[in-house]
Amino acid sequence: MLGPLAEHRILIVPQLALLLGLSEDTVSRRLKRLRDAGLVHYSPVFDRAPWPARITGPGLRAIGRPVNPPRERLQEHRHDVGVGWLWLAARAGAFGAAERILTDRGMRSADAARSTGDAGEPYGIGLGTFGPHGQRQRHYPDLMIDTAGGHRVAVELELTQKSAERMRRIMTAYATDARIDAVLYVVPSRRLAELVTESARRAGVADIVHVKRLAPDGIAGAEPGSKQRTRAQAPIARGAER
Repeated sequence: MLGPLAEHRILIVPQLALLLGLSEDTVSRRLKRLRDAGLVHYSPVFDRAPWPARITGPGLRAIGRPVNPPRERLQEHRHDVGVGWLWLAARAGAFGAAERILTDRGMRSADAARSTGDAGEPYGIGLGTFGPHGQRQRHYPDLMIDTAGGHRVAVELELTQKSAERMRRIMTAYATDARIDAVLYVVPSRRLAELVTESARRAGVADIVHVKRLAPDGIAGAEPGSKQRTRAQAPIARGAER
């Protein structure tokens, strides 16, 4: 249970139940034991919504992961839950057979290790700019999928509108990174779909950027008052609207 949690900021009980093939009650009991041992944070966020679990520093050290523990970011709760569902969908083959699926946290961790001496090309997409300490700034998609056919697909869950300048920089970065064969944007509205499509067109990457609409109930377990779903009802894993 700690291994998957190390790859995400949070996962909710229905997601861990689906992943591990266990009942939600069993997952909840195990998380409470891990919480009592100081290995995870596990407590309610919204009334009647599934509880999220978040790994702690001791939890990461227990599985030999030298990365910083994730911080609670309530303003990004819905996005974090959505990424969890997308990750599960990718594992189930919703985007084709995958050789490897990397999360934002996994990629950042690997790149941080490279910066301290490990060899290899960074996963982050270069933005062509530098940070305040002279470091190259990079963009990380929510997921990176290396397919069985040898292609690399970036997956972006875009729930809110970015500024035109920020979107331009991201699209330009994708345009100049030959490692990326396709970019899939998953969006909740027609308006966002149109904005992403136009940004891709302006950057000259309309041929590799694809947009899918979320189903109306596409991110279950993220809203106040939402009820936990059973394993058979996992939302994004059923597929998004085209």
